[in-house]
Amino acid sequence: MSAAASGLDQVFHALADPTRRAMLGKLAEGERRIGELAAPLAMSLAAASKHVRVLEQAGLVRRRVEGRVHHCGLEAGPLRDAQAWLAHYQRFWTARLDTLEALLRDGDG
Repeated sequence: MSAAASGLDQVFHALADPTRRAMLGKLAEGERRIGELAAPLAMSLAAASKHVRVLEQAGLVRRRVEGRVHHCGLEAGPLRDAQAWLAHYQRFWTARLDTLEALLRDGDG
C-alpha cells in the first residue's frame, strides 16, 4: 500500500466518527482548546484528547501546547486529498445518472 493510500485510509477512518466530524466543524471556525472541543459534546478531556489524537494521526489537526493547555487547529490539506479521491467517483456517478436521465426522457416520448 502506498503512503498516499495509507494517508487516505487514516483520513476516512478519522472522518467516520461523528464526534470527530463535529470537532473538525468547530476547528473550521478557528483554533480551539481541547476543553472547548469537549464541552458541547459532553465528554471528558481525556476522551476528547483521544479523538484529537486520531485527527492528528490523519494529519487533519495540529496541536500546540502552552503549559497545560492544548490548542488545536485545522489542517485542511488531507481533506483536499480526500475530496480529489471522491471527485473521481463523482464523475463516474454523474455520467451514469446522465445516461439514466436520457433513457428515461427517451422512454417518455
